Parts: sequence; structure tokens; C-alpha cells
Amino acid sequence: MAFKPLHDRVTVRRVESDDKTKGGLIIPDSAKEKPAEGEIVAVGEGARKDSGELIAMSVKPGDRVLFGKWSGTEVTIAGEELLIMKESDILGIIG
Repeated sequence: MAFKPLHDRVTVRRVESDDKTKGGLIIPDSAKEKPAEGEIVAVGEGARKDSGELIAMSVKPGDRVLFGKWSGTEVTIAGEELLIMKESDILGIIG
């Protein structure tokens, strides 16, 4: 991918959830919520302190993360729908 986010921003690809509930019911597309789980595609260099010192990013490409339901800005890059968000919008890294 030829896109690199700036500063403390990351690019995330949403990971789709299952189409069935634990009980075996199929969930129609109209009733599905957008997943709040994704895979990091690209990361910026990190934020800078007032002194100019670089604060390293805690995530790296390939990490699976959880983020807030309304986090990020949806964009289409090279025909793929992705999210761009600040690292602080990420709630945690999955396993």
C-alpha cells in the first residue's frame, strides 16, 4: 500500500464478524453492526512531545485491535474501505 498515516495515526482494516449467533441463528445484513475489531495496516511515526522527542507507537502492522464503535474516519484507498484513527482511539491489542 502506498499510503502512510502521519504522526500518531493508524490505518485499520475492519475484521468482519460471524453471520450466526452462538445459538445458530443467521443475522441478516440489515441487523449487523459494524465490527469494532480490526487489523492494523499501516502506522505513522508517532506523536511528538513539546520538546520534540518522538513517542513510539504501541501498535504495528498486523496487530489485531479493538477500537471504539464510532472511532476513526472511513476512507477508500486503492478500492479498499479502511479506517484512519489516532492511536488513542484503540482500546487494546488482541492476543
